[in-house]
Amino acid sequence: MSLLTIIIVILVAGVILWLINSYIPMQRTIKNILTAVVVIILVVWLLREFGVLDSLQNVTI
Repeated sequence: MSLLTIIIVILVAGVILWLINSYIPMQRTIKNILTAVVVIILVVWLLREFGVLDSLQNVTI
C-alpha cells in the first residue's frame, strides 16, 4: 500500500471522527471511548501495514 493511501485513510478517519464528535450529541465519556477505539484500530492497522505485526496477518476477523 502506498504512503499516499495510508495518509488518505488516516485523514478520512480523522475527519469522520471529528464530524461525529462535533455534530452528534454524546456524553463526554462515550466520545473519549470512541476516540480511543478509533486510534487503537488505526495504530494496529498501521503496524500491520508496515509489517511490524506479521503474526496478526493470519488472524481473520
